[in-house]
Amino acid sequence: MGGPGVVERDVAVVLSGGAVNGVLMELGFLQRLRESALWPRVGWIYGTSAGALSGTMAALDRLDELEDFMLRLQPEETFRPHSLWRLPLLGSHDYRLPDTVAERIGDLVPLARELGGAPIEMTVVATDVSDDDQGSGQHAYELVYSARTTPPETMAQAILASAAISALVLPRRIGDRVATDGAWVRNFPLGHAYAQPGVELIVSFRYLPRYPRMGTEGLARMRRRLERFPKLPPVRALIAELQDAEARGARGEPAHWPDMIVRLMRVAIQQNTVLEERVARDKDEALRALAELRQDVDEIVRAQGGRRGDRVAEAVAERFDSASFPFLGDRAIPRIAVQSTAGEVSLETGLRTPAPWTEDAKRALIRRGYDLLDDLLVEEAVA
Repeated sequence: MGGPGVVERDVAVVLSGGAVNGVLMELGFLQRLRESALWPRVGWIYGTSAGALSGTMAALDRLDELEDFMLRLQPEETFRPHSLWRLPLLGSHDYRLPDTVAERIGDLVPLARELGGAPIEMTVVATDVSDDDQGSGQHAYELVYSARTTPPETMAQAILASAAISALVLPRRIGDRVATDGAWVRNFPLGHAYAQPGVELIVSFRYLPRYPRMGTEGLARMRRRLERFPKLPPVRALIAELQDAEARGARGEPAHWPDMIVRLMRVAIQQNTVLEERVARDKDEALRALAELRQDVDEIVRAQGGRRGDRVAEAVAERFDSASFPFLGDRAIPRIAVQSTAGEVSLETGLRTPAPWTEDAKRALIRRGYDLLDDLLVEEAVA
């Protein structure tokens, strides 16, 4: 318990992945949360991918700096396309975001060191793809890093690895592990907030993605260029492979390896997110039903137990207290939950030739995240 005038921190914030759309909408969401009476109560932020970046800046109370960073950011400064021939070797894109962050925000190691002493505990999730047999148990292949307990050098690596979209770029090092986008294992780290002692309210943002088709335009352009050299046997063979890929795309099949990875990632992310929310919902419903059952039993025993009614009711209450149930926690936790697509304005990440990201579009996405939470706070009568 805090002293007079000290607000107890009992609110957890959960932020999903969502690429550039997710960061911008989460920025608006966090700006509105910072204006509310709930902000001084926030004690924990859990973020994956986009949520790792936006949550880090929120935990440091540097959302204005994040806004400036995002308003200047362009597609080639996040994931810059490789030449098509490098796809099997290095992934489809060069991960430029770490360098851009270092240039405009600063070295993440001092930032992570500051994060370790912040009043809000930041936790990020990454996916373990190390080539060993250590992945086992209930949370196999899930790497969870708290700024309070993780060395700054490792925490800085974790933030960047969590946001490394593996459909585009190769994994990164986090200490002695090889890791990539946390969305594969826990895109929406709601369960960690439920398991945190002291949390009495969860405020969450879940981005609902619309996955663009990879298309075969780049392959068609390469084929047309190569068709100028039809007499070279290796070129003829490559042209045939490109034609086969275009035909697969026309049939609705994965045209190439990146397309397959994007489709698999969509399945994994959607599935683990749905399961995350289902477990939380089922837990809350089970706890509410148990509380109602306990109250009903107490009333029946006291009403029909005669002279021994009160004593039997106390014995039953003790038995309830000592019972063990396989729930994530021991209480139902209320949640203010925002979930949304980007709406009419959407900025794409990972296309070969993305259009420039305009300031108007970015501000519209920030405003959308702000307004979505604002509507819920009005419903909940939270100032």
